[in-house]
Amino acid sequence: MIHTIEGILSTEDLAQARQLLEAADWVDGNITAGHQSSQVKQNVQLDEANPVARKVGDMLLRGLGGHPHFMAAALPLHVFPPLFNRYSGGQQFGSHVDNSIRQIPGTNQRIRTDLSATFFFADPDEYDGGELCIEDTYGTHKVKLPAGSMVLYPSTSLHHVTPVTRGARLCSFFWLQSLIRDDSQRALLFDLDISIQQLGQENATHPSTVRLTGVYHNLLRQWAEA
Repeated sequence: MIHTIEGILSTEDLAQARQLLEAADWVDGNITAGHQSSQVKQNVQLDEANPVARKVGDMLLRGLGGHPHFMAAALPLHVFPPLFNRYSGGQQFGSHVDNSIRQIPGTNQRIRTDLSATFFFADPDEYDGGELCIEDTYGTHKVKLPAGSMVLYPSTSLHHVTPVTRGARLCSFFWLQSLIRDDSQRALLFDLDISIQQLGQENATHPSTVRLTGVYHNLLRQWAEA
């Protein structure tokens, strides 16, 4: 299931993050590419140890931690520290699948990549090309979101970024291990959670709302890997 998530950063935080990123030093993007990805990847990234990457990454994680849509869709167990990339001058990223396991830098912790995320810092009219194209059973979905928006999608998806022929595409990208490994189960829990939230706004104490909340948590209890 593909989710578009808005309102993660305030206008002020988004502007500050953009200013920091534009002034930062960038390096070859293949520093985080796997063997297959390195053959088709053309972009620049911030070094993972760059203070700007850590500062802006912390801003994103704080925003996500309190975001109801993100929490309902991802049910995150572990989140890889956000990385940052920039495409310009015809750079692109050919078709690939993200690595299934990632080791968090500076630790012995590995995470299974259930979900991939791309957060956009540049508006669509600032650059030509640069669409994130995600393939699933329903076809190819082209994603190019306003600054401040994020797309969340299964890491099992084949995807690519089209060449940027004008301007610069500036994004953060990262991965998550969910409490729920299976995408179809996450989708069911998401739909149930959103329905419960809507019912709760109308009548939080109605017996049906209470029962559905119980169903949600019992399914989560049955399926979750914690």
